[in-house]
Amino acid sequence: MRYTAATCDPSLFYEENFTLRQKLFSKPRHTELFIVVTMYNEDDILFARTMIGVFKNIDYMCNSRPNSKTWGKDAWKKIVVCVVSDGRAKINPRTRALLAGMGVYQEGIAKQKVNDKDVTAHIYEYTTQTHLALNNGVVSLVHNKQPVQILFCLKEKNQKKINSHRWFFQAFGRVLDPNICVLLDAGTRPGGRSIYHLWKAFDLEPMCGGACGEIKAMLGTGGKLLLNPIVAAQNFEYKMSNILDKPLESAFGFISVLPGAFSAYRYVALQNDKNGKGPLEKYFLGETLHGGADAGLFESNMYLAEDRILCFELVTKRNCHWILQYVKSATGETDVPDTVTELILQRRRWLNGSFFASIYAGVHFYDFFRSDHSAIRKFFFFIEFIFQTINTIFAWFALGNFFLVFKILTESLGADNLLKRPGQILGVVFTWMYGAFLGACFVLSLGNRPAGSGKLYTAMVWFWAILMIYLLFAAIYIAVIAIMEHVKGGFQISDLIKNKVFYTLIISLMSTFGLWLIASLMMFDPWHIFTSLGQYMLLTPTFTNVLNVYAFCNTHDVSWGTKGDDKVEKLPSVSTKDGEGKTDLPDEGDLNAQYQRELASFNHKFVEEKKPPTPAQLQEKQMDYYRGVRTGVVLIWMVTNFALCAVVLSTGGLDTLSTGSTEESEEERTNIYLLVVLYSVAGLSGFKFIGACWFMIVRMFRGV
Repeated sequence: MRYTAATCDPSLFYEENFTLRQKLFSKPRHTELFIVVTMYNEDDILFARTMIGVFKNIDYMCNSRPNSKTWGKDAWKKIVVCVVSDGRAKINPRTRALLAGMGVYQEGIAKQKVNDKDVTAHIYEYTTQTHLALNNGVVSLVHNKQPVQILFCLKEKNQKKINSHRWFFQAFGRVLDPNICVLLDAGTRPGGRSIYHLWKAFDLEPMCGGACGEIKAMLGTGGKLLLNPIVAAQNFEYKMSNILDKPLESAFGFISVLPGAFSAYRYVALQNDKNGKGPLEKYFLGETLHGGADAGLFESNMYLAEDRILCFELVTKRNCHWILQYVKSATGETDVPDTVTELILQRRRWLNGSFFASIYAGVHFYDFFRSDHSAIRKFFFFIEFIFQTINTIFAWFALGNFFLVFKILTESLGADNLLKRPGQILGVVFTWMYGAFLGACFVLSLGNRPAGSGKLYTAMVWFWAILMIYLLFAAIYIAVIAIMEHVKGGFQISDLIKNKVFYTLIISLMSTFGLWLIASLMMFDPWHIFTSLGQYMLLTPTFTNVLNVYAFCNTHDVSWGTKGDDKVEKLPSVSTKDGEGKTDLPDEGDLNAQYQRELASFNHKFVEEKKPPTPAQLQEKQMDYYRGVRTGVVLIWMVTNFALCAVVLSTGGLDTLSTGSTEESEEERTNIYLLVVLYSVAGLSGFKFIGACWFMIVRMFRGV
């Protein structure tokens, strides 16, 4: 084993002549594939889950590709697995012991300082033949003939994941100069051939700068975790994103986000230009923004989704024409939150980061023109930009749209030909409860930690699920009654086709459930429709009214959930025994001198000493600014959504300004609104479906 005590910043690792084993051989080894596993305090189970998947991929490339020009028996020499742990004090002891068992860590040889320089990272290098096995929640070591080159970087301080990626790209990447870099989070389990399939995408397409696979929700043995509706809803969400969204974006060549948990990049595509400007420069800017620097709220939130910024900067890189691809045959499984509070905290970062990053992409769309893409490719990027803009607008007005659909359906149930008086009473009751629960959600989001309000949030999930059941009943009941009344004089197929309600219902169903089912069957992956659709439908209001509200109300919170350790200066100590103790006391001369100093401190006129603000005061000032902007964002969001509801429902005094009949005007506005929303949703869904079809056609010829 080789140990290196790095005493520099990652960006200076190469300049200060630090090196790695691969460059010390008489014939330096070329690194084709550089795999990084980033971890914080993950336990041995999560770490082993990831490493087992990595080892299986290496074994496949070395032993199952004998005719490959790149891979084969000695291909392990072209692969380096880098494990970066974020903080020596934070690493899980069981995980550390597991690394020691593999031979890539040894207690007692690390140093605190070298030549009076503080050590920033402890680097252990070893070629191991000790692999891992996981049985019944217990990790065991297994001897294997397949060698694997491992580089273990144990950072001295906890400095967040983005700093771990700086060590990977800026320090080790510059030394090894790899072809393809694969990013994994500890806990994500790559499929047995997934890393190979990611590499193959780059091999087949020279202009592929980045690629990602399908992220799957871990469902447990026999899918038992699907019994938890929160897990099932996320499973459906993940599946449909990988069936419709990712293929569409891949067809255009620009994927808005390559998930950091499982993605790959061509190393040369990430490099900055000679002026230091480029994808990595923008990517690592997020570290200084969250490190207490004087950064704006917009930028800080944007860099909560720093992988989105990296994707945008990669595709728009000056004088280059890199594209991003989705590789369906590459899969990675990961744990998903199984409680409401965990889900809220996760989605706060996701929603805020993606929202502000999408605005960044829209505002900086002109950066596409600095790239070397063809005119046709730039045109299609513009089409995708319009699509993303429409999606962002719908995300902004999701709160108002959901209330409008609720209000229109519940009021319709009170009509004379439907539920009459019971429908009116239920409408009033649900409207009051809607307001109460939504108001409570705002109050909780502005003042309470989710972990401290778990029961209240759980109650909200139940209420929104019950409300969704009522809305589904209302939609089906209204449609059935309308069709029955229309065909009362005699039933003919032509009458149904001419029926406006039936036609609208068909468009609505086909643009959602129909396309979901067809696209899933087309991808040979339909099972989530049967196991998770119901749970997803019931939790849809929670995603809209709880997660969105919490995210917008906490735009001032730009934390990642992990902070560095603050160390306080130690005070002198005293030891006691049997009620008595010994300590050092000042003598009489010291006491007299101290007394005179105290007298001198107030025997003259007070002059205020102007001191520069302390770091704590600067941080508090920055937080005050963040909270002020948060207030503005939330107010604008609330007012615009309220305005949408007021215009459609003719409330808030707008009914007095109408020149025509109030009822006719309100009904006309409602019908126009429903048609706009319906056809917009249908159009967006159809657009995704066309993109997914094109992706499948290209995949048939491409092979991955």
